[in-house]
Amino acid sequence: MTKNSVPPKAGLSRRSFLGTSGAIGAALGLGAGKAAAQQGGPVAAVGELPKITLMVNGQRRTITVEPRTTLVEALRDNLGLTGTKIGCNQGQCGACTVLLDGRRVNSCLTLALAVDGSEVVTIEGLADPAGKLHPMQQAFAEHDAFQCGYCTPGQILSAIACIDEGHATDAAEIREYMSGNLCRCGAYPNIVAAVEAVRDSKEG
Repeated sequence: MTKNSVPPKAGLSRRSFLGTSGAIGAALGLGAGKAAAQQGGPVAAVGELPKITLMVNGQRRTITVEPRTTLVEALRDNLGLTGTKIGCNQGQCGACTVLLDGRRVNSCLTLALAVDGSEVVTIEGLADPAGKLHPMQQAFAEHDAFQCGYCTPGQILSAIACIDEGHATDAAEIREYMSGNLCRCGAYPNIVAAVEAVRDSKEG
């Protein structure tokens, strides 16, 4: 050793540290995978994205999604069902409303992974195969219940649920239970009229 040389420091070198850390990480990963397998849970390969299966508008669809993918993103980006709109992306405008297992939900606040195996109805699934409109779609058209149309898919699905839930006894109740769906064009009186028309046709 020359007088200018520096004696090696005690402990691990950077290379040894990284190597040891990698080995520990791999061991922990294998342990977690083994535990999941023992508990009957799914074991995905490193880097493999999870798959989910949804019954969308009566069709079984299997897609690959990132864990952070929302239901509205899965519908629009993975399945091409762009009728469901993204508005505020905070669950405040209702433009993304779909029916999930018969309940209306804000699909922008719903993680796709959380609804694996569920049934989803979007605006594209309301008309019959021959193209005949759903009664609520027809009522919206007849009562001019939309202008720009951006909020209309969510409004229609929410209106269907409003009646099915039994919250359409009068105009005041309809307004209350449709209040989560915003119409920036201000077509609210016509939306209420459309809901009343469908309600009355069912009661008749």
